[in-house]
Amino acid sequence: MDTVHYRDDGAIQKWDGECHFGWVLEGRAIQDVWIRPKRPAPSTMYGTTLRIFDPEIDGWHIIWNDPLNRDHSRQIGRAEGNDIVQLGTDLRGLKTRWRFTEITANSFHWIGEERPSESDPWQITYEHLVRQTKP
Repeated sequence: MDTVHYRDDGAIQKWDGECHFGWVLEGRAIQDVWIRPKRPAPSTMYGTTLRIFDPEIDGWHIIWNDPLNRDHSRQIGRAEGNDIVQLGTDLRGLKTRWRFTEITANSFHWIGEERPSESDPWQITYEHLVRQTKP
């Protein structure tokens, strides 16, 4: 994956990285691991997401945890057209929207956004361009 971080001071940081996805809990959930930068470089992010489908809400309960940065959040994810959109609130109290767009069999574009309140516009903070390198 290629990552872009749009910092509050206007600077842009770029990294490479890797993602690993798989079904877990006897096919009841999807777990992924996000590593940045690509190993063997020392990690600046090393986290995991657990996505569990809930038919009562027709959506996914999402739990993100990055113990390296002591970051965690909960979201609800649903399909919106061809995209997957996850909504929640982070540890700082900011509203978060994580979108999986341009989804193909071998790639996707992940866009992370935040805003202080419902009336504020979304601000892009991270983008991940992810492509499969091994079948």
